[in-house]
Amino acid sequence: MIARAPLAIALTASLALAACAAGPSVGPEPLTPTSRWTLQVEPGVDQIALAVREDALSVNQAAALDALTARHRARGVGAVSVAAPAGEDAAAARTAWNVRDALMARGLPAEAIRMAGYAAPDPRAPVIVSFETVEARVPACGRAWEDLSANSTRTPNNFGCAVTANMAAQIADPRDIQQPRAMPLQDSHRAVVVFDNYRQGRQTSAPQEELVSGRVTQAVE
Repeated sequence: MIARAPLAIALTASLALAACAAGPSVGPEPLTPTSRWTLQVEPGVDQIALAVREDALSVNQAAALDALTARHRARGVGAVSVAAPAGEDAAAARTAWNVRDALMARGLPAEAIRMAGYAAPDPRAPVIVSFETVEARVPACGRAWEDLSANSTRTPNNFGCAVTANMAAQIADPRDIQQPRAMPLQDSHRAVVVFDNYRQGRQTSAPQEELVSGRVTQAVE
């Protein structure tokens, strides 16, 4: 019995070392099924390529910039990049600056436009107009379902996934997932008028149009 003591001590030490080598243990699972799934976004890039022109932008190029500007307002993040092919080609530089002027004419401020160059095999390569976007990440649910009768917690991993997937698919602006939008300033003039009429005992609602034989008495010709 005494001879086995060193062996027991060595075994205990080896188990302790093995536990240290395994690293810290993983934290506890979320308490509720829906907290296992959270709304997330993933980055993307929206870009168009415009051919270099000797003169002004074409009608098709102007329409493409109209659509790009609308998409940037809807889901764009950061500045719009206008990248021209690197080199000494005057037409390429002129096209890039024409794009900048067109973006500003469409309401984009100068500080929201970033001029840049990129290495291209051809000095007449297209001018690339792009901006970063965020897209809602829709999780794939229902790929594997465990046996509910064998689950003591009755909280399978897929519970909550469908709720998150539906919300991600319905959110109009994925940027709202990152942070809420600022509330616009409210026009309180009408509220002040209504409260003032209420305090003085006057009618608070707007006057209604009188009807004669089912028709409005006053109409704009």
